[in-house]
Amino acid sequence: MAMNPYSATTLRYAATMALVLATAPLAGLNAQELESSETVDRIVSSQVKLEEARTTAEAGKVASAIDRTRENIGMVRKTSKLDKVDIVFLTDAARSEGGPPPAIESKIEQHRDDIAELRKEIEANALLFNAIDSRRVQAEDVVAVAFDDPGKVVIYAAAKPPG
Repeated sequence: MAMNPYSATTLRYAATMALVLATAPLAGLNAQELESSETVDRIVSSQVKLEEARTTAEAGKVASAIDRTRENIGMVRKTSKLDKVDIVFLTDAARSEGGPPPAIESKIEQHRDDIAELRKEIEANALLFNAIDSRRVQAEDVVAVAFDDPGKVVIYAAAKPPG
């Protein structure tokens, strides 16, 4: 009598694994798309307000926020819920306009490493990244953030609004 090297248990295990492996690519189809505004709203769950400003009009606020970049990095890391996200487009500081005015440019240069770290933290924070990404703001355009009020963040971007 010959021995069968494939027991019923081994065959059931192999069939189960084959089924799992065959259906694995379909699992990705159930993921939420971040292109959907409904999905972004659920992730962000905050009111996102856009405004345009000239850097000269906001120079004091922007300079102060840049000076506080080191402490704001920690706030970005801890942020998981906000009531309001304000994105301020500093339209005259956009690359297409020649970049920030000299006073702000020198502040950015002075805090270059901290701002680079801030941008990485924003990209790693699902709430903040999706808030800016849904409004077509690139992390590399963010020059500062300000957490002046509880539950609210202001993100300053050297960019023009989309559209």
